[in-house]
Amino acid sequence: MTTPASPQNLQRGTSALVIARNIRNDIESGRLAHGQQLPSTRALADEWGTSVATINRAMGMLAEEGLVLNRARSSRLVNYPAGVAKRPDGRPRTPKVVLIGGYAGSGKTELGRILARETGWPILDKDTTTRAVVEAALETLGESPHDRESELYLTVIRPAEYNALIATLIENAQCGNSSIVTAPFIRELGDQAWCDRLSANLTSMGAELYVVWVRCDADTMRTYLRHRGAARDAWKLAHWEQYLTGKDIEFRPVIQHQIIDNSAESRPLQQQAAELLDQVIRP
Repeated sequence: MTTPASPQNLQRGTSALVIARNIRNDIESGRLAHGQQLPSTRALADEWGTSVATINRAMGMLAEEGLVLNRARSSRLVNYPAGVAKRPDGRPRTPKVVLIGGYAGSGKTELGRILARETGWPILDKDTTTRAVVEAALETLGESPHDRESELYLTVIRPAEYNALIATLIENAQCGNSSIVTAPFIRELGDQAWCDRLSANLTSMGAELYVVWVRCDADTMRTYLRHRGAARDAWKLAHWEQYLTGKDIEFRPVIQHQIIDNSAESRPLQQQAAELLDQVIRP
């Protein structure tokens, strides 16, 4: 689809001018990438609730502007090289997404902040971006705003959190922007299908995915959680042994990844972050 939100808001018989304008906006905003194949004429007609003739007129307008290339059998490609993000020296820039996972208290946010300060890339932290909405939703549903262990949170709220976070990193990548994304990602990084989908999605828009897992021993994580003093960690700390029973401290993502060790006896996090930048992210 081209513009998921637009067609249903338009009446049947939408003019070619309106359709061309919406698709042009999608091209220029990066929702439709340079070189991407557009749906067939029939598919576009169904999507926009209009005739094939109207779609052909809209495509003709975009072709005259040079935004669409018509090929054989109604095949069309987006033609917008100006939309390819450039480095200051004019070379194409490849957006890089650094996905940082780890258990609560492992230090993943701190690593993300170090990398963000070094690169100038935005940091998208799950707690920072979704906490206020999560707490409001839980209270509305009659639960504690600090609940992170109940079935309701795990099956209803949590999936929505991650969907919002992934949508945000995808939108940044579509705009040619790199980002650093921090969240536990335990369920996600243990799911091969999920990892494959995200990797393929980013690859399709010319972006690169780097996965980092922050390892940390249990005692160090507990010490950090106590120091942090966040209400959402209260249950974990009060039921520490029970909490640990359901965690595999030696967990590793099923996708290619880098390990950062933030245990008490490990090398300084800043030093490991610098090596990560030099070996993986900067080349």
